Amino acid sequence: MKKFLLLSLVAFGSMLISNRGQAQSNWEAGIRIANNISADFTIPIAAAPRLHVPLYFERFGTGALFDWMFTLDGGPTGLKFYPGVGAEMFFETQFDLQIAGDFGVEYSFDFPLTLAVDWRPALRVTNTTGFISDNWGFIARFRFGEGTSFSRAN
Repeated sequence: MKKFLLLSLVAFGSMLISNRGQAQSNWEAGIRIANNISADFTIPIAAAPRLHVPLYFERFGTGALFDWMFTLDGGPTGLKFYPGVGAEMFFETQFDLQIAGDFGVEYSFDFPLTLAVDWRPALRVTNTTGFISDNWGFIARFRFGEGTSFSRAN
């Protein structure tokens, strides 16, 4: 377990270093308050997709969700919505693997704050299989980068 956590931290750190100089959407770090409180990170991959990484505290686990970002034509500059999909792993008393969706709306202010509301339904594929649909959350993230600029990839 310790080796897995160390390997995860090294991989996460190398992603931070390798993408630092790219002019993409902003890096963000914050907290998600839901039925399982978590640290919430977003890492830009390109102009529209991003890696969304939650680190769950109450039920110890992590995830890797890929979100595709969209804006409304003629809408407010900081308003975005995103569908996403990925995997989540929990290591509490037994290992659980889930395939999760991620659907949300977020607003990036002119100062470095992003507020969001999202829903993360999941299909548990290990141990007791089942569908989980009650994972609604409120997110507040600090934004690292320049302003609120965001452009939809063509």
